[in-house]
Amino acid sequence: MLLDGLLILTAYLLGSLSSAVITSRLLGLPDPRTQGSGNPGATNVLRIGGKKAAIITLGGDLLKGLFAVLIGRMTGANDSVVAMMGLAAFLGHLYPLFFGFKGGKGVATGLGVLLGIAWPVGVAALITWLTVAALTRYSSLSALCAAILTPLYTTLLTDSQPVLYMAATLSLLLIWRHRGNIRNLVDGTESKIGSKKQ
Repeated sequence: MLLDGLLILTAYLLGSLSSAVITSRLLGLPDPRTQGSGNPGATNVLRIGGKKAAIITLGGDLLKGLFAVLIGRMTGANDSVVAMMGLAAFLGHLYPLFFGFKGGKGVATGLGVLLGIAWPVGVAALITWLTVAALTRYSSLSALCAAILTPLYTTLLTDSQPVLYMAATLSLLLIWRHRGNIRNLVDGTESKIGSKKQ
């Protein structure tokens, strides 16, 4: 039990490392929490800092979710503990201990978690995101479509109840974090990928 608790705590702390804020500081860019949409994520970093900074941010956010669950796998933790580690890393990104509990929306970190815990589900979610993004140019809509379909993908592609519960919780949280984007999409004011609109 102690080891399980330490693994989950480690996953949360790993998730709490904000790639957007760290990358922006290293590259001398404005704090993404104070510019653009105010969201410390790859899409906003792209808006204020360009493709290089966005790619680094995206990679960092994805890798911390991936590593969190791989650590659990490597230590021999069971599916329930690994699923909780994935959720903890995701929550760390949303509510980071090191950055005043003001984090991003969790798209890349959630993808990393899915790729690490059930890679076919992660690939299906990624294909969904890419398809919707190519058709609409809306990052938020792409994330919402992927989130809505992820529990279905998990049901079809895995037989693990803990992983399904984790994926469903992750999807609900991601949709909740995009509630402002949903309003903007309905109003027709949502920014498209690469847009400089504030």
